Amino acid sequence: MTHREPLSTGTGDTGIDYAKVLSRSIQEIKPSGIRKFFDLLNGMSDVVALTVGEPDFVTPWHIRSAGIESLEKGKTYYTSNAGLVTLREEIASYLNRRFGLTYDPVTEVVVTVGGSEAIDLTMRALIDPGDEVIIPQPSFVCYGPICEMAHGVPVYIPTKEENHFKLTADELRAAITPKTKLVVLPFPGNPTGAILTREDLEAIAEVLRGTNILVLSDEIYGELTYGRTHVSPAAIPGMRERTILASGFSKTYAMTGWRMGYLTAPAPMAAQMLKIHQYAIMCAPTTSQFAAIEALRNGDEDIEMMRSEYNRRRRYLVNGLHALGIDCFNPEGSFYVFPNISRFGMTSEAFCETLLYDYKLALVPGTAFGECGEGFVRISYAYSVEHISQALDRLEKFIKDR
Repeated sequence: MTHREPLSTGTGDTGIDYAKVLSRSIQEIKPSGIRKFFDLLNGMSDVVALTVGEPDFVTPWHIRSAGIESLEKGKTYYTSNAGLVTLREEIASYLNRRFGLTYDPVTEVVVTVGGSEAIDLTMRALIDPGDEVIIPQPSFVCYGPICEMAHGVPVYIPTKEENHFKLTADELRAAITPKTKLVVLPFPGNPTGAILTREDLEAIAEVLRGTNILVLSDEIYGELTYGRTHVSPAAIPGMRERTILASGFSKTYAMTGWRMGYLTAPAPMAAQMLKIHQYAIMCAPTTSQFAAIEALRNGDEDIEMMRSEYNRRRRYLVNGLHALGIDCFNPEGSFYVFPNISRFGMTSEAFCETLLYDYKLALVPGTAFGECGEGFVRISYAYSVEHISQALDRLEKFIKDR
C-alpha cells in the first residue's frame, strides 16, 4: 500500500483534524493516475486528445427511444434488487447467443451500476483481510484500489511486451501463494489491447485446477475483438464454477452515461454479492434497465457497425505509428494501442507532458496503469480517423524536432 502525505489539520475554524477522522486506509490509496493527467488538460485550448476510453458514438436511437418511452409511461419505480427479470433473462440469452455461456437469470445474474460496481461487489464479497488478489499489469486502474478497500493485498504480475501483454500460465503459477484468493483476468485489456485465446485460458485453467482460487473476468470489452471471437474463461471446462464475469453496456453499445453493468456467477456467490448491492445501491437505474433490454434484443447490428469502425481506426493508427518508427504490437481487442516510446530516452510521464505542453497532443502515460507501464503510452482510438490523423501529425512534428 502506498503512503501519501497526510491531510492538513483542520479547515478554517472547525478545529477538526481531518487526517485523524478520515479512514487511514482510504487516505493511503493513490488517486487515479489517469485522472491526474487529465487534470493537466484543464484550461488548455487547441489540444488534440487521444486520452478518453469512451466511445465517440452516441447511444443508438432505438436504445435511447426505449429509455424515453419508459419515462413517458411512468416507469420510474424501483426494480427488484437484482434488476428487472426481463433484463436478466436478456443478459442470459445474450451471453448464450454470443459466447456460448449458460446462466440462470434468477439466481446467477445481478444487474449493477456499471461494470465498476460488479468489480467492487466481487472483491467485497470474496476478500477477507489479508487475502491476496493477483492482478496482471498494465491494467485498468481500479482493481488494486478496490482490492485494498476490501482489505485485500494486491499482487501485481508485470506482463511483457514480447508476450503481447498476456498473462501466461507460468507467470500465474509463480505468483500463487497459500493466501491467493482471486485472480483478475482483465482481457480484452485496457490499456494494452491484449486478449487471451482459448489456448491461453486452457493453460490458466490447468494451473487453477484442484484449487479454491477464484477468477474475476472483466469482459467489458468482450465484443471489441478483431480477427477472432472473444472467449470467456467461464467457457473453459472447470472454470465456470470459479469465475465471476463482470461486464456492461458502456463500451459495447456506447452507453457510458447510462451506468449499466452486470455480473454473472454461480448462485452461492451471486447471492452474497446481491446482499451487498441491496444495502449499498438498492437497484440500478430503472430507465437505464429498459434501455438495456432494447440494446440486448436489437443491438447486434450496432455492435458490428461500431466494431468495424474501431477496427478501421485501429489499422490506421497502428500503421501510422509504424510509419513514424514507433514500435507497437498490433492489439487484438478493446480500443487502445500501447506503443513503446523508450527510444526517446524519456519517462512515460515526461514524454506525455512534453507532447501536451509543446505540441498540444494529449496521450496517457503507461505508468498510470502500473509501474511496468514505464516506457509506454496509451493511445485511444475511440476517436474519428480525422482526429487520429491530427494526432499523428503532431507526433511526427515532435519526432522531427528532436
